[in-house]
Amino acid sequence: MHRCTCVSRSIFRVRNLSLHLTSMAVNNTGVTNNNASPQLTVTAGIIIIGDEILKGYTQDTNSFYMCKKLRSLGVKVQRISVLPDDVETIATEIASFSSKFTYVLTSGGIGPTHDDVTFEAVGRAFGEKLYPNPELATLVKKYFGQKDSCSPEMKLATIPQSSCLNYGMDKRTGDTMKYPLISIRNVYVFPGIPFLMQRALESLDHLFRNEHVQFLNRDIYVNKDETFIAPVLYMADAKFKKHVSLGSYPDWVNNYYRVKLILDSDSSQHLQEAHNFLMENLPAGSTVPFIKDPEAGAAEAVHSLAESGSPLGQKVASSLCTVEKALNQYSLPEICVGFNGGKDCTALLHLFYAAVQRRRPERTVKLQALYIRIVSPFPEMEQFIQDTAKRYNLQLLTVHGNIKQALADLKVQHPQLKAVLMGTRRTDPYSCTLSPMCMTDEGWPQYMRVNPLLDWTYHDIWEFLRTLYVPYCILYDKGYTSLGSMDNTSKNPALQYVNDLGLELYKPAYLLENEDDERTSRK
Repeated sequence: MHRCTCVSRSIFRVRNLSLHLTSMAVNNTGVTNNNASPQLTVTAGIIIIGDEILKGYTQDTNSFYMCKKLRSLGVKVQRISVLPDDVETIATEIASFSSKFTYVLTSGGIGPTHDDVTFEAVGRAFGEKLYPNPELATLVKKYFGQKDSCSPEMKLATIPQSSCLNYGMDKRTGDTMKYPLISIRNVYVFPGIPFLMQRALESLDHLFRNEHVQFLNRDIYVNKDETFIAPVLYMADAKFKKHVSLGSYPDWVNNYYRVKLILDSDSSQHLQEAHNFLMENLPAGSTVPFIKDPEAGAAEAVHSLAESGSPLGQKVASSLCTVEKALNQYSLPEICVGFNGGKDCTALLHLFYAAVQRRRPERTVKLQALYIRIVSPFPEMEQFIQDTAKRYNLQLLTVHGNIKQALADLKVQHPQLKAVLMGTRRTDPYSCTLSPMCMTDEGWPQYMRVNPLLDWTYHDIWEFLRTLYVPYCILYDKGYTSLGSMDNTSKNPALQYVNDLGLELYKPAYLLENEDDERTSRK
């Protein structure tokens, strides 16, 4: 639903679109989309407003959300600008963006205070005076109570003369939104608060939808450095750049690939041709069938492996039986998985997650993970633990000190817990006589220890993780095979080698040949 204070707004929008389409038909360069047909291109410019962004006080997430949403609507975002709370600066940029792009979306600078100057800047950009809009004034009085015309709240109702009031629809309820988004010509003024901005854009996405274009993309993951594949990328770009955009993005912390290639086009045929060309011309064995979100399909992937009949599959099946036994005996609030970021507990967490996912796919209760934080942990390990907690949506129970004291503290802080899954293997110190389920020793805080991985080997752990593309701590790719603290852990000399340039480097942990060397780098 739209209510305009000026009928010329609709005329302006049609004229604006017409000018864009005409100019693009003549010149298919510059700000136009090099993938979509010029006559079908719809563009946008985004202006983020706020001193707090430029000063680093607040992180901008609005432009990312807008770009992703507009792309899904067939709109090509051509430029993003971040500006201070200065009327003249904002007005100049709005005037420039408005003449270049089909749509301009601003975010921020709406409110009752001195630094909320977006409406004033938009008015100045188009030579329009501000006035108190009666409809907005009524809404302000409704939300804030009876206010006089000079109150700070009434600044929210003071807008440029040709403004249009756009009332969106809540897609969940079908109800009309209670407060409108203000637009002036082809400029749409969004709030700066992310939740409010997202709600407004979602409810009014039809205003920006380009029915003639759907952007498509394909990803290719490569386990070689960019310099190694650059010649092929140049060839592909020269051959397909008229219809396909090719982006190359290195990733130095991913466990499975070094470069992510993204192919983007509005033509499925051209996209497929470019994809085929790269797959045929990239070095043999360099592409990786990477799984972006192994957690989402954990149940299917882990149980398929368990049913495969392979040596590892048989061990996975046995481990799942142990986990199932524990889940039959304890409820989710009564059980947690020990997780310190190491390779064994990472494999265990994924196994446990898969079992629960299969057993209770609709669960809302978070899985609990016990993190016993040591002195002087590796920063990379700390980051990995936090990232993993987000990926698996874990409730992280953090305690400090040695294991015995940590379990005693856990008993006080979380008295409902009765069992702890542990990534212990028989080759670990003091573990050769353990059974899959056993109580803690006498004199210790009493918990049921659940040990699903007892009969796994070092190489089993790595085969499980890398077969399922489970993320693990990046330190294992830098020469570490067993991780403790920064004070007692070093890179494993068994993984050291000298490359062609004479540099001493380290292979990743999964390439360790002799399992007996796993802990030789621990003091």
